[in-house]
Amino acid sequence: MSDAPTPNETRIDTGTDELLCVIRDRVAIITLNRPEARNAMSDNLTPALRAMIRSCGENPNVHALLLTGAGTAFCAGGNVKGMGAHRDKKKLDMSFDEKVADLQERQRLLTGALVSVRKPTIAALPGPAVGAGLALAMACDIRIAAQSAFVSTGYLRVALSGDYGVAWLLTRLVGTARARELMFTAERIDAARCEAIGLVNRVVPDDKLQEEAFTLAKSLADGPTLALRYMKDNLDEALSFDFATARDQEAERLVRLTTTADHKEAVQAFIDKRKPVFKGK
Repeated sequence: MSDAPTPNETRIDTGTDELLCVIRDRVAIITLNRPEARNAMSDNLTPALRAMIRSCGENPNVHALLLTGAGTAFCAGGNVKGMGAHRDKKKLDMSFDEKVADLQERQRLLTGALVSVRKPTIAALPGPAVGAGLALAMACDIRIAAQSAFVSTGYLRVALSGDYGVAWLLTRLVGTARARELMFTAERIDAARCEAIGLVNRVVPDDKLQEEAFTLAKSLADGPTLALRYMKDNLDEALSFDFATARDQEAERLVRLTTTADHKEAVQAFIDKRKPVFKGK
């Protein structure tokens, strides 16, 4: 993906140079832009990212979200230096309960909001995704990694237990035993192993990452939006509902979709042997 705007591209003001956002072919491309710090979270980047997730999730002109990082990293997680003597004075003055409530709110508005988006979300990893950065990638529906990328939970190295839902997300992606191994060791997992254990969906050559991630995002953005929304609902409920309840909810959603213009267009396109043109209705 080039930095230069194209005729079918709208650049969005994020309020900071540390986060870039463009809408291209109904795909919101959100780029963490602190390459000198491996796109680690910051007091400028993180609030802007929360705002963009909410805005793009609500924008009817956006049908898919693509998250990536500038340079050779996805996101190195939190600012480790800020955890020491130079950390935010305001947070130091908070009570324990205030600190807990503050973190809970920040988590809800970041990975919580991303998981709640009812549109397809893709994370493209040009390099490391560590700690909260890994949680951010796992909160997306699909992950595509460059061959040189790697991930690490990272928390063990700073004697912390995890945040932004990392344990919940990791357990559901790779299973309980593997999640414990990755959390307890904080080892670096290369892209090939990530694919083998189900942590990423596919691995591509470094120079093809952005192109292939955008191609996938665009194909989803061109799809039937309501059907994709209902698919996400079904898949989310599969993690928490019993089979009978999930099955019944699936049935209700499918019947609703049979009345939509997109369903009728898909059937007619199949008969006509042409590509369907969906309107989101």
